[in-house]
Amino acid sequence: MIGFLKGVLVAKRPPRITLEVAGVGYEIEAPMSTFYRLPQIGEPTTLITHLLVREDAHVLYGFSSEAERSLFRALLKVSNVGARIALAVLSGMTVEGFRECVANKDLDSLIRVPGIGRKTGERLLVELADRLPPSDTTASGGMPLNASPEGEAQGALLALGYKPNEVVKMLANLDAARLTTEELIREALRRVHAG
Repeated sequence: MIGFLKGVLVAKRPPRITLEVAGVGYEIEAPMSTFYRLPQIGEPTTLITHLLVREDAHVLYGFSSEAERSLFRALLKVSNVGARIALAVLSGMTVEGFRECVANKDLDSLIRVPGIGRKTGERLLVELADRLPPSDTTASGGMPLNASPEGEAQGALLALGYKPNEVVKMLANLDAARLTTEELIREALRRVHAG
C-alpha cells in the first residue's frame, strides 16, 4: 500500500495530477478540494494516497488531508458508490460540510453535488450515519497539508454552498499572497453581492 507521496508537482489537469517522486512520475486522481490546495507546477508537495486495485487497473488517488482520505474510504464502503461518486462528493463539499449533511439528514444539499441523485444521496445518509470516521483525522494538528489562505478560503466558500467553478471565479485575481483567509473570504463574498 502507498500511504503518501512526497515529490515535485509536474502537472495538474483535473481530475489528474502528476507527481514526480525520485525520478518516477505518478499519475494520481484527486478531488477538486485537493486541487485548490496544490502549489504551483514545479514546487514540492505531499499527497496522502489511496491505491484502488480493480480487475482492469490500479488507480492511485491523492488527498491534501487525512480527513479527505478517510471520507473517501468511508464512501467506497457504501453499496453502489464507487471512486467516481466519492471524488464528486469531495469535489462538491468539504469534509465538515458532508458531516453536517449526514448529521442533519440534509438530502437537498447532498443532491446538489453533481453525480449524486436522490437514491444515492439517501443511501449515503443512511449507511454513513454511524460509520463516518472521527472528525479529528486531519494531518498537521488539524490543518490540511499545504494549507494556505487561498486553500482555506476555497474550502470555506465550498462549505457555504458555492460550487467549485463559482469559487474559482470568486477568488480569481485576488492577491492571495498578501491577504489573510478572512480577507479573501470577505472580498470574494463582496464581489458576489456587488455583482
